[in-house]
Amino acid sequence: MRLELEKPFLKKSKKLLQKNPSLKTTFERLLNALSDNPFDPALHTHPLTGKLKGKYACSLTYELRVVFRVYDDIVHLLDIGSHDEVY
Repeated sequence: MRLELEKPFLKKSKKLLQKNPSLKTTFERLLNALSDNPFDPALHTHPLTGKLKGKYACSLTYELRVVFRVYDDIVHLLDIGSHDEVY
């Protein structure tokens, strides 16, 4: 699948990686895994409800989540941040 990084995601991920450069490898692995199969059980992908219905979230770390949607074989990365920030 192809990844589409939306502007808010790009901005937040760049800021996050500048503050936490140690996350770079984990972040790159997550992007590769999402490209291979966004519903791989190792990603802990789960559907969201409420105002985020139709979107999914997966774990970057214990605290950090990535919100995305899948449309026409494209994974649209929408948001990244802590549980409270993205939900």
